[in-house]
Amino acid sequence: MPTFDTANPAELLSGMRLARAAIGRGELVVIPTDTVYGVAADAFSPAAVQRLLDAKGRDRTAPPPVLVPGIPTLDALADSVPDEVRALVAEFWPGGLTIILRARPTLDWDLGDTRGTVALRMPSDTIALELLAETGPLAVSSANRTSEPAALTAAEAEAMLGESVEVYLDAGPVGAAYPGADERSGSTIVDATGLDSPNGRLRVVRHGVIPDAEIVRVVGADRCA
Repeated sequence: MPTFDTANPAELLSGMRLARAAIGRGELVVIPTDTVYGVAADAFSPAAVQRLLDAKGRDRTAPPPVLVPGIPTLDALADSVPDEVRALVAEFWPGGLTIILRARPTLDWDLGDTRGTVALRMPSDTIALELLAETGPLAVSSANRTSEPAALTAAEAEAMLGESVEVYLDAGPVGAAYPGADERSGSTIVDATGLDSPNGRLRVVRHGVIPDAEIVRVVGADRCA
């Protein structure tokens, strides 16, 4: 379970190469994001996703979000994208907003008991985005054991996840990208599946680094629960 200092160019190259290989084998990789450190797995490998859930001490009722390399991937994975969601994406992606949508039923994956939905985010972190560009969508959850605080450093992640992770990419402390927010709160998660109906509304299901008031400003109070 080597750790690579991504501030060192040689270690960055080696770390990214080994991270790509680990993902390809269905192993876990810890990566920095703009909010907290995340533990990543191939979203299209059911065995890798189960390995992620096991490492965190979660069951299938808590499926991981999926990080994507760019906005076009949103349409590839979501069955429909309401206008309000496109407005949120234009405002907050890349960044600390996770959006729950109906997943395309043709997708060949198993993230757990999703009830046909998927939680999507494009992070604002160059290392995470570079890896995503090379691997495609990754199932990524905060790099900590369930009930433990989210990791803001690679060392904190390693202390909790240990040898269950194949590669650790260390980019130093994270979580300072959103002044005034709780550093360990992670991304704000909104459920946009209600917007599929004419009178449906969007719900904030986790209060994170993007303030609720900013969500209401973009979507409109009449479309927020």
